[in-house]
Amino acid sequence: MKKILTWLLALCMLMGCAALAEDHTLVVGSTTAMSGAFFTDMWGNNTADMDVRSLIHGDNLMYWDSETGAYQINPAVVTGMAISRDANHNRVYTFSIADGLKYSDGSAITTKDYAFSILLTASPEMAKLGAQSPSVHAILGMDAYHSGEKSVLSGVRILSDTQMSITISKDYEPYFYEMGLFDYSPYPIRVIAPGCKVKDNGKGVAIVNESESGTPIFTAELLKKTILDETTGYLSHPSVVSGAYTLTAYDAKNATATFAINPYFKGNQAGEKPSIEKIVFRKVTNAEAVDLLASGEVDLLNQMVAADAINQGLKTAEGGEIASASYPRNGLSLISFSCERPTVADQAVRQAIALCLDRNALVKAYAGDYGVTASGYFGIGQWTYQLITGSIQPLFDEAKADALTLDHLKTYALDIEQAAKLLDEDGWKLGEDGIRTKKVADKNVALDLTLIYPEGNAIGNLFEDNLTRNLEKVGIRLTVKAVPMNELLQIYYRNTERDCDMIYIATNFGTVFDPSTMYSTDRAYVGSINRTGITDEKLYQLAVDLRKTEPSDVLSYCKKWVAFQERWTDTLPAIPVYSNVYFDFYTSRLQNYRVSAHQTWAQAIIGASLTEGK
Repeated sequence: MKKILTWLLALCMLMGCAALAEDHTLVVGSTTAMSGAFFTDMWGNNTADMDVRSLIHGDNLMYWDSETGAYQINPAVVTGMAISRDANHNRVYTFSIADGLKYSDGSAITTKDYAFSILLTASPEMAKLGAQSPSVHAILGMDAYHSGEKSVLSGVRILSDTQMSITISKDYEPYFYEMGLFDYSPYPIRVIAPGCKVKDNGKGVAIVNESESGTPIFTAELLKKTILDETTGYLSHPSVVSGAYTLTAYDAKNATATFAINPYFKGNQAGEKPSIEKIVFRKVTNAEAVDLLASGEVDLLNQMVAADAINQGLKTAEGGEIASASYPRNGLSLISFSCERPTVADQAVRQAIALCLDRNALVKAYAGDYGVTASGYFGIGQWTYQLITGSIQPLFDEAKADALTLDHLKTYALDIEQAAKLLDEDGWKLGEDGIRTKKVADKNVALDLTLIYPEGNAIGNLFEDNLTRNLEKVGIRLTVKAVPMNELLQIYYRNTERDCDMIYIATNFGTVFDPSTMYSTDRAYVGSINRTGITDEKLYQLAVDLRKTEPSDVLSYCKKWVAFQERWTDTLPAIPVYSNVYFDFYTSRLQNYRVSAHQTWAQAIIGASLTEGK
């Protein structure tokens, strides 16, 4: 009997532990499937991947303060910063970082890890692997380093394990988001580039062999193995990280990932540490999402967009068992053109297509009252839009703010007659088969177009009524095709050859809005980072002018932002479709979940907690 009682007691303890583990597991559902780019955004910027990166990478030098709308020093990492000028009048930022920072394996994080982050992401070796290098040309000597002309980056210096400097070239000043240039997190060189180290030779930093002899081993071949391997690579399976959580499992086929607390994480900028022991992140559909939440299979639904799902969620929330949070989206959905293709290279064609899209009807059918027809390259959550429309108080004289307007943006209300007129004027002749053609570079080009959209996205079904039939009336044939999300992103980011004319995609902006590289006319960018392939010099110069604004001159930045938007809506590298209010629905067990005060659920979850019980 005693043995039986002992066994029953042990069983009860095990069951209790199992229940406790279940109580401390948060299951998060997203209608966007992860694509596995968990290292950087250099291979794509899927919003679900962005969430994962926010969870597992941390200890950034800077953080975005939503209350002030500016980058601030991360006090959890940076203990001091000094600004000076060098002999050539370049601006030098000297950072002191906290002692005792550690990766998830307990190894130390020093200034060399931040230097490696800068060197790695801008390296020509990464570019050879198809990585789209970030806009870091502001750092002194970066152009020569990125091109491979020099192996030493002169603008970064390692002064000690806890002190480093970053020099911004005077040629790049002013830069409105200057503090955002330092928003680096550390990366482990021994994992990504084993056998290598960061060395400061007195003139700058470089990645060299640990042995300092023999043929350099920091090569594209090495990085291909350590980063891109599908089962062990750091891109999809980052093993040693610096964020609040670690990735413990990733199932690409079922779009599911599991995370555990990083015990060495010292806290975010607010001093918060995670308390939710385990997180499961999974793909859900709009049709099943709220039912999964109500049944307890999912604890948090993030960034719901579809009107039917939102309405169901709000109705369910009336019972008090689930809660909701809403916040304006810092992004939009759009139909991006492949302007390098002769079919849509002409501005008149792009404008005619826009005039054939009944955007109001499409947005109403998909996003309902929670979406608004987009009128430019911005979202309703973007601070510039909110300031200009009066949603937030201006940081300058209100009379000057009142003078800012979006009334001069070119809009494209449904007008099939005007669309046909534009095509006629641009020389597109209607053939006997009902398809317009035009001779371009001695070749007959037919307006027989293809639009791709993410597989499983319900909005694809709405294109037939709102676009395809209208285009047929003006002599344009459109084939609409669903493509798996991973494949679509490869096409959109121009990592593969594309044979489609339009791509429907939704995107969210980062905290730094700098479209100068995305709309650069430089050949190096047009074939990669310039995803639409447009080469409009005026649009590019307006983007550069926007970037080159003094950080304190908010009024000038807003004026330039409006000028850029006006040109963008005229040249139309993409058709803006909608922006919207996001809704998160979550179990009442989730406490202190302040998503509207953060950029993502992954950041908000650090300060949140789970109560026990279902």
